[in-house]
Amino acid sequence: MAEVKVFSGICGFNTSVKVESKNMRDAQIEFQTECPNLKPLEPELKEVKAFVECFAKVGDSPVFQMARKYCKHAACPVPTAIIKGVEVACGLALPKDAVIKISK
Repeated sequence: MAEVKVFSGICGFNTSVKVESKNMRDAQIEFQTECPNLKPLEPELKEVKAFVECFAKVGDSPVFQMARKYCKHAACPVPTAIIKGVEVACGLALPKDAVIKISK
């Protein structure tokens, strides 16, 4: 199982993602978010095909298509974090933190 924690930044909404795969192709997703915009996605996004998600062009994957219905912020890291969790759970990537640091 892959676990991903997202601390989205100035909005202050945190998200927890758990992804499990029994066959390295299909990924079962469970996520909980504090974001009121993404909250409706929790019961909708339950399973995805790993190769479809992980090898789609940026913004074209089913996760991004579903998130697009609810997410109001183009820079939201949650859809990408979900796909990173799918990669790890399905053996398409090793677990390693992705970090965005912003300063002014």
